Amino acid sequence: MKRIVISGTYCTGKTTLSIALSLATGIPTTHALIMREILPVLFPTKTLRQCSYAQLLCLGMKRFEERIRFESQFSSGFISDGCTLQEWLYGSTRIYTGVYPDEYPWKLWIKRNLHFKSYRNFKLLLRSFEGMAKSYAKTHYDLFVHLPVEFPFVPDNHRPTSERFREHSEMQLVQTYQELGIKPLVVSGTLIQRLEKLVSYLHIDPILPLPLAIAQAEEIRTLNFDQIPLENT
Repeated sequence: MKRIVISGTYCTGKTTLSIALSLATGIPTTHALIMREILPVLFPTKTLRQCSYAQLLCLGMKRFEERIRFESQFSSGFISDGCTLQEWLYGSTRIYTGVYPDEYPWKLWIKRNLHFKSYRNFKLLLRSFEGMAKSYAKTHYDLFVHLPVEFPFVPDNHRPTSERFREHSEMQLVQTYQELGIKPLVVSGTLIQRLEKLVSYLHIDPILPLPLAIAQAEEIRTLNFDQIPLENT
């Protein structure tokens, strides 16, 4: 059994597809904690907008730690919703787009100059984190399935992401594949088309009809992920 990554930037359908593929094949799936779960534990009085560069990096590293812990439980193989590259991208894309969607270039310039030392230290620490994330991704996964940006971006007034953030992180992710010598299987189309292509590629006879696997996956995502409370405001 392979260690399979469903990779891609934000709002590309990774979670639903990874759950549906798991239901259809019987291969266990793993998910990293999301920021809405980590933030109240590490910084209970803060919102993401209020977090410093150092605190944002702590959030990413905690998620990195939890992802590795979850994956280590399945020595015979798994389907991972994302990979360690996602944790690094969360920080690296901030360098270009800012911490929040409304931080356009002039706001970024002001913020970086007002907090020059913390911004410089953030970049230095992020570089070390980048090395760990890339090393783990290159050596601990067997198959990368890349989901290109096809679905509309859905803002939820919470996640510090935007279409601009998504476009830049997608570009960085593709460049990283090339840098690491990773040749991902690019799977596009509707959810059912993606699932059909993956099951066929893996040469696995589905243990659950694919439409039913998708319906159950959407229900699981809604109950287990979409219902997680938003951060304090």
